[in-house]
Amino acid sequence: MTPSNYEERLGTDRMLPLVLRMALPAVAAQIVNLLYNIVDRIYIGHIPGIGTDALAGVGVTSSIIILVSAFSAIVSGGGAPLAAIALGQGDRVKAGRILGNGFLMLLVFTVAISAVCYIFMEPVLLFTGASENTIGYAVDYLSIYLTGTVFVQVSVGLNTFINTQGRPGVAMLSTLIGAGLNIILDPVFIFGMDMGVKGAAVATVISQACSAMWVLGFLFSKKATLNLSGRYMRPDRRIILSVLGLGISPFIMASTESLVGFVLNTNLKHFGDIYVSALAVMQSAMQLGSAPLTGFAQGFVPIVSYNYGRGDTGRVRECFRAAVTIMFSFNAVLMLLMIIFPSVVASAFTSDQRLISCVSGMMPYFLSGMVIFGLQRACQNTFIALGQAKISLFIALLRKVILLVPLAIILPRFWGVTGVFAAESIADATAAICCVTIFAFSFPKILRKAARRQ
Repeated sequence: MTPSNYEERLGTDRMLPLVLRMALPAVAAQIVNLLYNIVDRIYIGHIPGIGTDALAGVGVTSSIIILVSAFSAIVSGGGAPLAAIALGQGDRVKAGRILGNGFLMLLVFTVAISAVCYIFMEPVLLFTGASENTIGYAVDYLSIYLTGTVFVQVSVGLNTFINTQGRPGVAMLSTLIGAGLNIILDPVFIFGMDMGVKGAAVATVISQACSAMWVLGFLFSKKATLNLSGRYMRPDRRIILSVLGLGISPFIMASTESLVGFVLNTNLKHFGDIYVSALAVMQSAMQLGSAPLTGFAQGFVPIVSYNYGRGDTGRVRECFRAAVTIMFSFNAVLMLLMIIFPSVVASAFTSDQRLISCVSGMMPYFLSGMVIFGLQRACQNTFIALGQAKISLFIALLRKVILLVPLAIILPRFWGVTGVFAAESIADATAAICCVTIFAFSFPKILRKAARRQ
């Protein structure tokens, strides 16, 4: 198959097999990629004598780690759909410039993020829930993890450009390589070399570096139909602004998870470190549901963007119908299983019966709103695929900033610690309902405008 045929399949192949072929490798990659954090937490939670406190310390760092990764979403979520639209329009030079400028943006993000995080690391960790018992573990883990910031930015930020070329298998391998190494190296460094929390961070950095090298190796090679080339790396103000304009929504979707971590951990530390540890477990459980949705979105967004660029609104509708059905069904079943069997989830992370009991009591309050979250992700990512930056931005802000942060501050005053966890569910369900309502009115109008342009 010639390179151009990979992209042409996005506009010609039967829709359901195409969606599955594009999405399933990305879903698998996201699930395996999630093991970066989950495997770290499982091993750390079982370190003899210090497991529960160490788990709380690493859990606190997740807010900063999510924020670091969120900057890569500006390029992956903003640049890749724009590149796919350009390819659908037949403008390969513009697509190349989007990729080249995206790479430059990731390097700038790396320098800025690393400097700020190292300067303010300890006070931020204390503010976001670390106690005198857990701050040492948090600093040990994060100070090493941040040395791999450039690898995180490159591997996450550019991998979606591989999917945009109709090469989901290659994109999947970049994640499998890193996550597979992390699973192997974790026990070696944590237990074999007796490095504890530091060992988990070292294993993660090495794994991320290998993943980044794979992504760059492909994009610089002749196998790529959309190459990362020096001639396209000259800064272009219009392209950078367009990537920022569309990418701000995925950034907020990702970064507000960090903001929520700050707010939730700050409130929970007043009730005790055990609740901070419980949140680390429950956020991992939530990620088990949201990560496959992220992967599925990476698979169907290039299809929507490419066909939208060609003006084929019929295929855009067909792709959305397949995506929303699959994403809602999968997510609803998984969330219900975790709500019904919370102790099974908790037992994977710890043998501490106090922590298992705490998670079992709070999991239903925390995850109930996620049952319909698949609807929001399908609609919101379709807006992004269509280049609708303003609508995507509002929906991203609605869930976490407008709803969750105030609820997490207000509800504990009336409901105690339960209110902190219940705030997540209420915000998730409300935002999903609002998003679907907005989509039902906006989607037909967007497609009618696209049809009139042809």
